[in-house]
Amino acid sequence: MHHTAAKAVVDTGFVALGYVKVAFLGVIQGITELLPVSSSAHMRIVPALLGWSDPGAAFSAAMQMAALVGVVSYFWHDIVGLCTGSVSALVKRDFKDQNLTFSFFILIGTLPIALCGVLLSPIINAPNSPLRSIGVIGAACLAMALLLALTELLAKHKRDMTQWKFMDVILVGIAQAFALIPGVSRSGSTLTAALGLGFKREDAARFSFILGLPAIALAGGKEFYELYKAHLDAHGWSILGVGLLTGAISSFFAIWGLMKFLEKFSAWPFVIYRGVLGVFLIFAASSGLLH
Repeated sequence: MHHTAAKAVVDTGFVALGYVKVAFLGVIQGITELLPVSSSAHMRIVPALLGWSDPGAAFSAAMQMAALVGVVSYFWHDIVGLCTGSVSALVKRDFKDQNLTFSFFILIGTLPIALCGVLLSPIINAPNSPLRSIGVIGAACLAMALLLALTELLAKHKRDMTQWKFMDVILVGIAQAFALIPGVSRSGSTLTAALGLGFKREDAARFSFILGLPAIALAGGKEFYELYKAHLDAHGWSILGVGLLTGAISSFFAIWGLMKFLEKFSAWPFVIYRGVLGVFLIFAASSGLLH
């Protein structure tokens, strides 16, 4: 009985797709998870357009671990410096140390998404969740495209990594919590909020990725535990492992590409892409093109 109940809660649709399809979706997930374009949208559209079954919310959540590997490997020196600097400051009782302050900011910025994640988890991760409908994802994509456009038009992009304040982190943390709605995009919401607060594009992206580390680790870890409780078999774990491998590699290159891009260009290409994607999804949902 326990086995059946657990299976009903956790959507393990990805297992039926097999190794090759999951490897392909791992690449898509890895790229879109860390670009401001919504991985949830692509995880619904790509399988639907190819005539595949929905891999499920559990797959997207578990694949956070691939994104975690990508972020940690790219920002390895920053993360090590932050950790060692914070520990050193605590030992010396230097509570004004920049590394310690930044670590504290990351913890504070993670609280909104952690609390909302616990409250909304039964709705988000349920099979056929209304929040994962094509219409909702399309509306979220369109809304985020408009907000990102406003930051490009109105924000000054002059502040750098040394100028983060407590209130900035609270606002970006709240923005990150909205990413629990499929279609919003965690990196998209935090990047948009940071740009709106006047930070330079590359610094906004850097903070977005580093701030996301605890949230990504918590979401991925929680989903791994849920899959374990649902008695996912060795075959299922091996399929997920293939997706994680392709996802981790593509995540690293997605960050590398985004950081290089934002050093030289604006976020307008992402605005246009998300706007077109949102309009397409709303049309597809209303016309019955995608279900």
